[in-house]
Amino acid sequence: MKRGFYTIMSAQFFSSLADNALFVTAVELLKSDGAAEWQRAALVPMFALFYVVLAPFVGAFADSRPKGEVMLMSNTIKVVGCLMMLFGVHPLLAYAVVGLGAAAYSPAKYGILTELLPASQLVKANGWIEGLTITSIILGVLLGGQLVGPNLSAWLLSFDLPFVTTGVDTSAEAAICLLIPLYALAAWFNKRIPYTGAALIPMRLDPEKTMARNLLALVPDFWHCNQRLWHDKLGQISLATTTLFWGVSGNLRYIVLAWSAAALGYTTTQASSLVGVVAIGTAVGAVVASMKMRLDHATRLMPLGIAMGCFVVAMNFIDNLWLAVPFLIVLGGLGGFLVVPMNALLQHRGHNLMGAGRSIAVQNLNEQLCILGLGFLYTFSTGMGLSAFGAITAFGTLVGYVMWLIKLWHEHNHKHHREELARLMHIARNDDLHG
Repeated sequence: MKRGFYTIMSAQFFSSLADNALFVTAVELLKSDGAAEWQRAALVPMFALFYVVLAPFVGAFADSRPKGEVMLMSNTIKVVGCLMMLFGVHPLLAYAVVGLGAAAYSPAKYGILTELLPASQLVKANGWIEGLTITSIILGVLLGGQLVGPNLSAWLLSFDLPFVTTGVDTSAEAAICLLIPLYALAAWFNKRIPYTGAALIPMRLDPEKTMARNLLALVPDFWHCNQRLWHDKLGQISLATTTLFWGVSGNLRYIVLAWSAAALGYTTTQASSLVGVVAIGTAVGAVVASMKMRLDHATRLMPLGIAMGCFVVAMNFIDNLWLAVPFLIVLGGLGGFLVVPMNALLQHRGHNLMGAGRSIAVQNLNEQLCILGLGFLYTFSTGMGLSAFGAITAFGTLVGYVMWLIKLWHEHNHKHHREELARLMHIARNDDLHG
């Protein structure tokens, strides 16, 4: 791997670490304020909101500037969201602003991989990026849980600055104060990401038009990119699979928290450790996939997605910690092993069809729409009085059924578009071996 890859990994690690610690902190902040259960569940779709709203613009923006610079600007936006939460803005609104920073960050983070590395290293690079990201999820969730826990929060709140009234009176507010330096550290690494030399794609803004009209002009181009990826016989399957996976993964963080409280009687601090257990399994699955799988073998793994849905439903039958830990590790491992080669295949097709930043933005739109949809389903279910167990059953059943439909879709392509699919597989195999 090139040296710049490790700088990218470092920046991603600390930014993701802070994101996930902030999620647990926001849950505890709403809980301590007496917010309803549906508001806590709504944190997940609120984070996804700007991924969807800004999808036509962030990809083009990422392709028009050095991607390290885009990542630096995005981290700055995340800090603004933290400060809003700290100074009394409703956590749902402030967390949406953090999601705005993440939406701008993602096309640059993944897009720079296709600029820096050959296709033959994409599965390996994705394995390391996903493995490291998941490690940061584990540590971030654990860090957030400990920061709002009674022992560490009491110690943090005992500090007092002479002659200064900070207004920091709760464990969640003290936790946010410590997370801002983590974003600053990620920004420090962002500034050291090397310029890849890849050709920049200008946004082609018309100086005679207003900014609003210029931005609206990007929508048809983005929609065309979205259609191209959905009509590509390999791109559509990898996009559908990763869309479903991230829709599940994005909501699973909160589902595990809710299930831990209902099935095991856990507090936020205790439940956060089980979210980390799922992430451990995902990290192991991601690393194993990066070593064992090739681009052209990615579509063989779709049955793992069906198994994920079944495992989510089976959570309802576990009420013992000693069963829960290995079960959650296997659940995470299935997802990690599935998503790494699928993600690499999607990046490969997107880079060939339209450019790195735009293809990642298309991917983000679809994935975050899935997070929004599944998050709304779960939030609506709990808001209507459905128990955590009932909502989890509906969630898991839907996931398994949709993954089965995607598998049937691929089998239809293989039957009716055999030559085109064989040609695309041949390109992926050659790029994987000789890229």
